[in-house]
Amino acid sequence: MTGDTNQPGQEGEAADKLIHLALPVRLTHMATGERGALEMACTYDIHPRGARLLSFRNVCVGDLVTVERGRNKSVCQVVWTADPASALRGQFTVQCVEGRAPWEDELRQMQEHYLPVAAALMRRPAMNAYGRGDQNRRRRPRFFVEGEADLLQLGSQAHVEGRVEQISEYGCRITAHDLLVPGSGLRVVLNIYDVSVALKGQVKYTTEDLGMGVEFREIRQGDRPLLDYVLSQLVKRRVPEFPRVEVVRESLVAAGQAAEAPTRPSAAGRLCL
Repeated sequence: MTGDTNQPGQEGEAADKLIHLALPVRLTHMATGERGALEMACTYDIHPRGARLLSFRNVCVGDLVTVERGRNKSVCQVVWTADPASALRGQFTVQCVEGRAPWEDELRQMQEHYLPVAAALMRRPAMNAYGRGDQNRRRRPRFFVEGEADLLQLGSQAHVEGRVEQISEYGCRITAHDLLVPGSGLRVVLNIYDVSVALKGQVKYTTEDLGMGVEFREIRQGDRPLLDYVLSQLVKRRVPEFPRVEVVRESLVAAGQAAEAPTRPSAAGRLCL
């Protein structure tokens, strides 16, 4: 999914609006320049320049589709497709390239809704192996990642661009040239793996190497599956930080006997304490 950057001719507030909303639409695939059969589909979320949808047909980045809702119609281009082996299989994102977005009326009537991160976590299917609740928050695995971050300080409207370096279910570490003061509330849009996730949180700390620790407090309604998708992709890439070491505790007598024997490398990476 593409980021929430503004485009010429659009008001910043409207261009930044992405709404989680299921709307029935009609899709016409235009493969090889020819119009295909009509297909009924549904949106997952919408914004002024496009939407995330679900199709039972195979689509590729760069494909053109005609999206219709009521009397409104737009030619759109596919800019992102989900991994077919993931829970997002069949989903794809389009951008309008000709005509107005067919869901403009809905956008004018609605605004973004956010849910507490803990509440959104508990609404997921029971796939979490790390436990629930604040008592397990620090046990959530952290992953190294490369992505973009757009930060908007709440209240002052100060805008900061940065890079995501680490992420977990409850927070992330961001590097930026302009750091926000610890305690600052902010809205952050993370763009990782071509997926855009919006959250609200608070700056917990800053470091001398231009790093900020951000704690997630709320997540945009509908974005929880996208965050899960990002984390699942990072799990596949995760590698052990250290080789496994077998720790063997021996008595002092046994240790003394071992000291008299000829020294040789211990097998299987054994470490005697």
